[in-house]
Amino acid sequence: MWVELGRTPIGHYLFNCQAPDIGNMEILMDHGTPEQKEKYFEPLARGEVRKRPVLSSWSSVIDYCRTTMAFAEKEQFRVLFLDKRNQLIVDELQQTGTVDHTPVYPREVVKRALELSATALILVHNHPSGDPTPSHADIEMTRTIVEVAKPLGIAVHDHIIVGRDGHASFKGLKLV
Repeated sequence: MWVELGRTPIGHYLFNCQAPDIGNMEILMDHGTPEQKEKYFEPLARGEVRKRPVLSSWSSVIDYCRTTMAFAEKEQFRVLFLDKRNQLIVDELQQTGTVDHTPVYPREVVKRALELSATALILVHNHPSGDPTPSHADIEMTRTIVEVAKPLGIAVHDHIIVGRDGHASFKGLKLV
């Protein structure tokens, strides 16, 4: 479900989920090359739903997360809800907080996963300070979500923290 159009003058990676983002479509219409427009719009015109897995490129996931959140002035917590084939069901902004905290409610994250019939999650949040190092609270919250989700058949693939200075992957740090 990722559409990577390469590095273009507009500097965007467009993210295509079940309902294409109108803002991305407008950017592409105004600034995209004919080849990019054809690649993005032709399947939509035929009414096809893309069948490519979300995680076809981990660097694309990181690029999308950094583009979406790394430079936000307030903490944001997002969840990428995935189906059993790791295709994106939806990317949802769950919470927006303050400059150094956003509330996360594990019960609500898992409740939403059940509503969407998601079998896997990727948790993502930003650190407006720029430093993506996980805090003790980040680690504890992630462990709680993993513990609540696991008995219900929902896997937490990763928790990614993004900031201006890079990103941290809980999976890469062996925290999940």
